[in-house]
Amino acid sequence: MTKRIHLLGSVLDPLTMNETLRHVEKLILDKKPSQHVVINASKINLMAESEELRTIINSSPLVNADGQSVVFAARFLGYDVPERVTGIDLFENLVALAASKGYRPYYFGATEEVVQTVVKKHQEAYPELDVAGYRNGYFDEAESVQIAKEIRESHADILFVAFSSPKKEFWVNAHKEAMQVPFVMGVGGSFDIISGKTKRAPEWMQKTGLEWFFRFIQEPRRMFKRYAVGNYRFIKHVMQEKRKRKRSV
Repeated sequence: MTKRIHLLGSVLDPLTMNETLRHVEKLILDKKPSQHVVINASKINLMAESEELRTIINSSPLVNADGQSVVFAARFLGYDVPERVTGIDLFENLVALAASKGYRPYYFGATEEVVQTVVKKHQEAYPELDVAGYRNGYFDEAESVQIAKEIRESHADILFVAFSSPKKEFWVNAHKEAMQVPFVMGVGGSFDIISGKTKRAPEWMQKTGLEWFFRFIQEPRRMFKRYAVGNYRFIKHVMQEKRKRKRSV
């Protein structure tokens, strides 16, 4: 695998989508529980506040650049990052891979209606897909041990966890050994998009780094702090890193 880089307090694997898929398959075949993460501007900000989250992410065997802002920042700081590998695109590609190779996915998160809709859509698109199981993301913390046990008993090869950050990173890290799933991936709001509950930004906005703005205009109140304040903080982190590198030259 391409040598990973260190960016704004996080490790990052500068891979293309195809390179990522090959590495995921190696992790699946290795059969040891692993936790995959993606980073974006919001995740970088969260990592700056939480040593626990930073440790979890930097211990992951595979870290992709989900946000175009991370790709832009990496290039600005002198790194060669070929492209963004978004969580939702990787998710969809992995479902196709699972169907063709016989890997068994488990879907965990969102509402019952949404998760059922996602599973149904994927089974219609890939009749050969062998779904290990699914459940919604609404539960008491006391149920976590039993949920992890059920996932382990499903013998899933891949687990898609549709929680928000940092809840999904913390939950997966706490229960990955109990679940014994070779590849666990947080997919955030991907279930909502695939089910049709929410819309994804047009492709031109994705490529130009404006996907965040599309989400902001959909939910301005809920997303104001994350984007209006969060983007400023992210840019501040990038500029601080740039100045630090200049001083060290």
